[in-house]
Amino acid sequence: MLIGYARVSSTGQSLDVQRTALADAGCEEIFEEKRSGRTASDRAELQRALQMLRKGDALVITRLDRLARSVGDLHQLVEQVTAKGSGLRVLQQVGIDTTTSTGKLMLAMLAAVAEFENDIRRERQRDGIEAARERGVYKGRPKEIDVDQVRALKAEGLGAAEIARRVGIGRASVYRVLAQ
Repeated sequence: MLIGYARVSSTGQSLDVQRTALADAGCEEIFEEKRSGRTASDRAELQRALQMLRKGDALVITRLDRLARSVGDLHQLVEQVTAKGSGLRVLQQVGIDTTTSTGKLMLAMLAAVAEFENDIRRERQRDGIEAARERGVYKGRPKEIDVDQVRALKAEGLGAAEIARRVGIGRASVYRVLAQ
């Protein structure tokens, strides 16, 4: 049996493309969720998909990043799948099928490259933030919100967006302060 798993990171994103690809691949069951992919342990639908796997089944995903964000997590998930006598297939990265030796090799190589790219992106982001700090452009979030100032501005009749702009915080932070 082919068991599909689809994931997007935020509620504003659509699962339609993944759902269609998994159905077209012949998945009889498709589990889907809108959650961060940072860890596998807090993804209930992924856990349900893994529990459903039986010997000879395959967990099917559209791309590796839909399943895991780090090589460690990926290998742990692949071990779970393999321990059940099942395989992992990745539709958009042809050649990844853990029921074959070549597929296992491709999986390891692509996972390592993906983690490397993620590390480089984080380094660039840190470098960009540091450069912005040196230029005085990036100050980061305020250490502490001045609750009295937020309430005083609200008492003057200002809206959340204007309060947020004046205090230098996010609009959601204004709403949290006012709800206290």
